[in-house]
Amino acid sequence: MNRWNNTFWSLAATTVLTMLMAGSQGLGFTRMNIPFMLGTMTTPDRDRAKVAGFGLHFVNGLGFALVYEAAFRGWGRAGWWRGAAIGLVHSLFVLVAGMALLPEIHPRMASEQHGPTPTRQLEPPGFLALNYGPQTPISVVLAHLVYGAMLGQFYRLDG
Repeated sequence: MNRWNNTFWSLAATTVLTMLMAGSQGLGFTRMNIPFMLGTMTTPDRDRAKVAGFGLHFVNGLGFALVYEAAFRGWGRAGWWRGAAIGLVHSLFVLVAGMALLPEIHPRMASEQHGPTPTRQLEPPGFLALNYGPQTPISVVLAHLVYGAMLGQFYRLDG
């Protein structure tokens, strides 16, 4: 059944995206940790935030996969390069718009205009998330290209 196939590949692509982002942080290419950032939106406890953030990141990954699938269905075909193209747009949106909005909606993140407070201690990402390192945009784009390519390559649209 295509729904099970597509759900499997949504989970697989989200897992690979998460591993690539965590690996780029572990190797020192970036200081950005999206699951931690998401988790601290829900709790001030740093240990619990990591667990909650991974859950939220996977839910987001599955949700975004539905957007990719809708695009494939709209085009009437998938393919790794179509998925990678959506991944490029997705990553650019995250870096340009998402990161700019994050301090406005994150209860524990300082903003570019107002520094840290006792409650808002997380550093804001800045334009293209460059506050987390100069290679951050590269790691985000590459991870999303792989995510999209996986979805495009393995999604089944028939049936």
